[in-house]
Amino acid sequence: MIRGRLQALREKMAAEGIDFYMMPTADFHNSEYVNDYFKVREYFCNFSGSNGTLLVWQEGAGLWTDGRYFIQAEHELAGTGVTLFRMQDEGVPTIEEFLQREMKQGQTLGFDGRVISAKDGKTYEKKLSQKKICFRYDKDLAEDIWTDRPKFPAGKVILLNEAIAGKCFEDKLRDVMEKVEKEGADSFLLTKLDDLMWLFNIRGCDVACNPVAMSYGYFSKEQKVLFIQKNALEEAVTEYLAAKGIIVEEYGCVASYLKNLPAGGKVLVDSRHCSYYLYQLLAEKQTLVEKHNPTEALKAIKNAVELTNMEKIFLKDSVAVTKFIYWLKKNIGTSMEITEISAADYLEQLRRSIPEFLDLSFPTIAGYKANAAMMHYEATPEHQATLAPEGMLLVDSGGQYLGGTTDVTRTIVLGPISDEIKLHYTMVAVGMLRLTAVHWIHGCTGRNLDILARQPIWNMSLDYKCGTGHGVGYILNVHEGPQSLRWRMAEGVTEAVIEAGMDITNEPGIYVEGSHGIRIENVMVAENDVKNEYGQFMHFKTLTWVPIDMEAIDEKYLTETDKALLYAYQRKVYEQISPYLTEEEAEWLKAETRAEQTAFLNMGENTGSFTTS
Repeated sequence: MIRGRLQALREKMAAEGIDFYMMPTADFHNSEYVNDYFKVREYFCNFSGSNGTLLVWQEGAGLWTDGRYFIQAEHELAGTGVTLFRMQDEGVPTIEEFLQREMKQGQTLGFDGRVISAKDGKTYEKKLSQKKICFRYDKDLAEDIWTDRPKFPAGKVILLNEAIAGKCFEDKLRDVMEKVEKEGADSFLLTKLDDLMWLFNIRGCDVACNPVAMSYGYFSKEQKVLFIQKNALEEAVTEYLAAKGIIVEEYGCVASYLKNLPAGGKVLVDSRHCSYYLYQLLAEKQTLVEKHNPTEALKAIKNAVELTNMEKIFLKDSVAVTKFIYWLKKNIGTSMEITEISAADYLEQLRRSIPEFLDLSFPTIAGYKANAAMMHYEATPEHQATLAPEGMLLVDSGGQYLGGTTDVTRTIVLGPISDEIKLHYTMVAVGMLRLTAVHWIHGCTGRNLDILARQPIWNMSLDYKCGTGHGVGYILNVHEGPQSLRWRMAEGVTEAVIEAGMDITNEPGIYVEGSHGIRIENVMVAENDVKNEYGQFMHFKTLTWVPIDMEAIDEKYLTETDKALLYAYQRKVYEQISPYLTEEEAEWLKAETRAEQTAFLNMGENTGSFTTS
């Protein structure tokens, strides 16, 4: 089937005079996760991961993706004729390098200019300039081939009460435009969906698990314009926007509106998220000020109302996950058949019982044994494992709530595991706890802190092919920037200083193909600590309170400080969660966390934000 689709695409390319055709994982806003309408790359190669670019030419096709998806991509590309290019592996060319090498003088590179970012488009221009490559970005070649393509998304948009949002639209826009003016621009084109939702205090449902609506925003001293599908707006939203003096235009009118702007303006655009098509259109008559969206950094620092709501929601979510672990351990090995999917479904039911629940924050990843080695594994009814009283189950999950977005991973022991797996699990736990307890001085970025989680794993000459942490949205996308935790320096990637109020995940892991995968993930919030003549010191405050599985911990690998960190965290889990459990569940949690055994220990001063008194 995939080979047939590729053949049809190559015929279309030949008819249009296109030699190489590129399909990224993106919508018109360069979003990480996209609606089914935009899954063109998946349609033509079968790879379903959230990151990857497909390149097709007459003699072949290649998919570029990152280390999170290598195992998954191998399985999904099998038999398609598409070659896997493992990004950042030694000897593997980037797409730009491949095009430089393979394209001939004067050939044509094609792509839908609405789904390629301006940043990427300009990179291709620069890298391929010596070969005088032509660019065709006015064609979506999938239109005539993908005949049963899903409809363009237009889900209902709702208003987020300011008591939940914590800050009104006017105050947010004032802060944004102050930054726009400081950058020397007089107007601002905002194309990033979660930033738009944050700014306008609205939420949508156009992308599964991501409460965003297809939209654009244009702002100047004279106008505040929201481009959105009007039929998606609830009456209350329409009234709210009108009351705020916001002009509402149809989503599809953004190009004509920008084309008709008076010439000579200075428009701030973020080339990482603005499409190549809109960028080129604006550049014809406007001076473009290329800077990161000021909304991104403002959104990342959660306000006091958001932080208060998040603490409450993370506690409720942690109770649900803890109840799930209890249920799983109690029923594994009984007459009840539990599969990867039914386990995930049970956890979802527990979350749905929370009054504030809106949706999952991403499809639950439940990987048993070797399946857990695929970081973004997804079980299907046709391909799922039945759990048994042996090995481990990795569950990475989260929820969207009216009050926060959660993301938590636990690897759960179901039965006997090897000594090697215990060593791996113990070192993952050590890395997570050491990063939690870090005390640092303001000015550090995630690249300064990442090694704390990775060092115990590097000491075994192992690594995990992804970052250690990412920001988390507030009733928004589960992946949010600019903050992140990663060790690798990447050209063109701006490192963000960790600021007080930024939340971030802490999720080291070990993944051994064909054997096992381990990840332990909490969400933390950066807070100010002591300020003195050396500067502003900071620490992390933990939001996630789910037990670490002591059955997988081999204490002979722990230093005394590591033991103190582990015991303090486990004790705090029991204190936070047990009041919300049944008597039977609470007794289990007491034993699971070793709460009684550790209560008398002197935890010292190096136990981070979960220090017990």
